[in-house]
Amino acid sequence: MKTVANWWKGFWKDEEGLQTLEMMLIIAVIVVIALLFRDRIMSWINSLLDFGDSEVDKFQEGGNSG
Repeated sequence: MKTVANWWKGFWKDEEGLQTLEMMLIIAVIVVIALLFRDRIMSWINSLLDFGDSEVDKFQEGGNSG
């Protein structure tokens, strides 16, 4: 148990560990935001994919008639 406490103290004081902690916190915030807005994000992605499909269909229809 003492070695875990010593490791944690060293990790907390180490600047490399602090950078790792900052990155983990940033990733956690991004994940929380993605989970909170997942319905809105999914509807946005689906609308983009539907728009892309319609544009591809227009391109294919124009190529066949010309």
